[in-house]
Amino acid sequence: MKVYIQNFLRFIPLLKELVARDIKIKYRKSILGVLWTLLNPLFMMIVLTIVFSNIFKFDVEYFPLYLLSGQVVFNFFVDCTTTSMTSIIGSAALIKKIYIPKYLFVVSKVFSCSINLMASFTALICVTLVMRMELHITLLLVVIPLAFLMLFSLGVSMILAAMAVKFRDIIHLYSVFTTALLYLTPVIYPMSILPERVKFFVMLNPITNIVMMFRDLYMYNTIPKLSSFVVAIMETVFICILGVFVFLKKQDKFILDL
Repeated sequence: MKVYIQNFLRFIPLLKELVARDIKIKYRKSILGVLWTLLNPLFMMIVLTIVFSNIFKFDVEYFPLYLLSGQVVFNFFVDCTTTSMTSIIGSAALIKKIYIPKYLFVVSKVFSCSINLMASFTALICVTLVMRMELHITLLLVVIPLAFLMLFSLGVSMILAAMAVKFRDIIHLYSVFTTALLYLTPVIYPMSILPERVKFFVMLNPITNIVMMFRDLYMYNTIPKLSSFVVAIMETVFICILGVFVFLKKQDKFILDL
């Protein structure tokens, strides 16, 4: 473990360069640049609010904020895991030339997506101020569910990145999975409308717990139940350990499949 930590510290300057490269490439030749991290969730919120609040008549107070807060969490997970999944494949030329700890490519994607997450959170605060909803002191605690979210996403990203090198079909199937996952996460609908049987399956989704914790702290000035924290810790630790195990076990064979 000490060797891994020393190795990571030695490559921190390279990690910073990889994160900067990801941000530059994503917004290269874009007039608005990084501003799109604010505009994308806002535009999507407007569209979904019009559709769901008027057609389906969801009786949720501050529904645009309810929707956007769910998007902030869910979109980060999808963006992070999707970009990380091809991080090793996309860096094949560099990996074949020199020695670089391969997990740095996955970590860099998570860090670059975290910058986008902060921009999306800024958009959420802007909408909150425009709608004149009170900001509560519990807002300061949203870093806890966001930390769970980042670590959980990192664990899943490590698994996907390792598996995608060998099985490229995962890259094409993942968008289908995330679409299904969206409907199993209370992003666009309140949990109260779900039958008990469906609610059980939705609660099995780890992202659901993080979304609910985030909304409790941000919108409802409520400290989540201790059980929610315990479940989040267990799920995050498990997926991180599994992700590291899978990635380290397969990384020596990456060069054969790139």
